[in-house]
Amino acid sequence: MNFLLLFLVLSITQPGKRETTTEMPRHDSWDLLVKKFVENDGNVNYRGFKGKEVELKKYLEYLSRFTPSVAWTQNEKLAYYINLYNAGTVALILENYPVKSIKDIKSPWGKARLRIGEDRVSLGHIEHRILRKMNEPRIHFAINCASYSCPKLLNEAYTADNMEKQLQAATFHFVNDTSKNKITENSLELSAIFKWYKRDFTEKRSLISYLQPYTNVSLKKDTKISYLPYDWRLNEGK
Repeated sequence: MNFLLLFLVLSITQPGKRETTTEMPRHDSWDLLVKKFVENDGNVNYRGFKGKEVELKKYLEYLSRFTPSVAWTQNEKLAYYINLYNAGTVALILENYPVKSIKDIKSPWGKARLRIGEDRVSLGHIEHRILRKMNEPRIHFAINCASYSCPKLLNEAYTADNMEKQLQAATFHFVNDTSKNKITENSLELSAIFKWYKRDFTEKRSLISYLQPYTNVSLKKDTKISYLPYDWRLNEGK
């Protein structure tokens, strides 16, 4: 065996070296769970979900076997990370259930509780270091933080094939939800999400320009903007 061939063999078989995959994960099990335990308004039957906690953990374990690679499309990555974030959030609530708010849990977004391949990551890492860097501000209406003021948890899994349709629907629903935003010609009382992540929405436009396609109200450039208090109570349904 020549030195070049030996080097290649050692590189491939080196212990601990991560191997990326082009295989795509399926999200059928998450789809079944949210269809059963998430209401149309996004509120969650956590008491019922608790009985399927084992199935949820199996789904998260299944996702952990995949490492998104450059071979994956943008929509395939979005589906993976959005579903991982939402399933991870529900799992966190179930581990601490009953709980009145996700903020009552110690370091809910900072502790590395989830696995992706060989890495352990936090919910905050998925949101800020991965999803927000994908230049798709609509992710803010797809991920759910288990609170009443959050965008609703969709009662179906996000998929690569339906991603554009799902993101558009999630954004339209959130913008026009009068419990989250109050939009008139003269004033905008917006969710704090638009304040916290303003630069994500305004990189190439003003905030008003971003909102206009999602509302039938004719907005003026100088429309007054204020932000509503955020309700961190658990988004618990029946």
